Amino acid sequence: MKRDPRISATEWAIMEVLWTRSPLSSGEIVESLKGWNQRTVKAFLTRLVKKGAVGFKEQGKAYAYHPLVGRDACVRRENEAFLERIHGGALGTMFSSFLDARRLSPEEIKELKKILDEKRSET
Repeated sequence: MKRDPRISATEWAIMEVLWTRSPLSSGEIVESLKGWNQRTVKAFLTRLVKKGAVGFKEQGKAYAYHPLVGRDACVRRENEAFLERIHGGALGTMFSSFLDARRLSPEEIKELKKILDEKRSET
């Protein structure tokens, strides 16, 4: 089974554009990413194509790019990589770290309890 590709922060910006609207030419992607250089966008598109995250079709003299992986799959991959890299895969340690670093509102606590109750009922 092929793993979802690892997407860098810069590549993520391009993927967000393509997940929102595609297919797009590199010029259209540049227009969406204010301040980005055409050459930079093309370089990152080439990397994303090599990784299998983006595909393209020729349209005249240009290419129309589209995502080959979904946003949810990439988010899942990044979450797993973060959990493993920072917390050694220990989900409880990660939650504890986040909860120690940030005060939660009563609504956030209620939502977390609801999520945990739903997960408990799945097992």
